[in-house]
Amino acid sequence: MKKFLKLLIVLRNSFAISCVMKKDIHPNYHTIKVEMTDGTQFETKSTWGKEGEVLKLEIDPKSHAAWTGGKQKLMDKGRISKFNKKFQNFKSSSNN
Repeated sequence: MKKFLKLLIVLRNSFAISCVMKKDIHPNYHTIKVEMTDGTQFETKSTWGKEGEVLKLEIDPKSHAAWTGGKQKLMDKGRISKFNKKFQNFKSSSNN
């Protein structure tokens, strides 16, 4: 039983040594404010900017179509337009 306890202590000590972070290689992690497109703000931690700066977003989940489910703008030469043009005269057998 004593061998088992010694093994746990060694594993625990070596794990603690491996978790020590090196000094002066990590970026400064501080609090900033993020301003959404509608003007609302929230605080978060980041490596961006300096302590207390405001990060103004141009696109956020409240305004971008990927999150709101709005229609996406399709180009005339997009894949859907090419497909429709290629098969515009195609008739299915169920329509006859």
